[in-house]
Amino acid sequence: MARKALQPRADREIFVVPLEVRAEHIDANGHVNNVVYVGWLQEAGTAHWNTRFDEETRARWSWVALRHEIDYQRGIGPDATGVVARTWVGDPEGPRFNRYVRIEDGEGRLCAQGVSEWCLVDARSLRPHRIPADLVARFGR
Repeated sequence: MARKALQPRADREIFVVPLEVRAEHIDANGHVNNVVYVGWLQEAGTAHWNTRFDEETRARWSWVALRHEIDYQRGIGPDATGVVARTWVGDPEGPRFNRYVRIEDGEGRLCAQGVSEWCLVDARSLRPHRIPADLVARFGR
């Protein structure tokens, strides 16, 4: 059973990533293949991180996806335009936090939504690290 539509908290930035539907994304059923959505969840989170944090910060820290959960609501066809991912982060829990993503079509209709659990790691050692408060604050408003 699909969960209720995800809605961001007021104190979180909603970061919007335009998504391109390419011919190779379309499956035998005539819509974007489910596996593509997993890539879009990761693409949205990566774009948010790369846009909000400088090179020095990105060289020190990295993120590892631990799990993805997706609810599919409406298919996206091969001629779709204006598809976007809207993403925001949840509250940190030690080295982890959830990232929420809504994928909407050009008319703003919810097509899929997902929750990904990410773990912050030291970029050199790849060991988990508690998420510093200043990183969380930069994802806010």
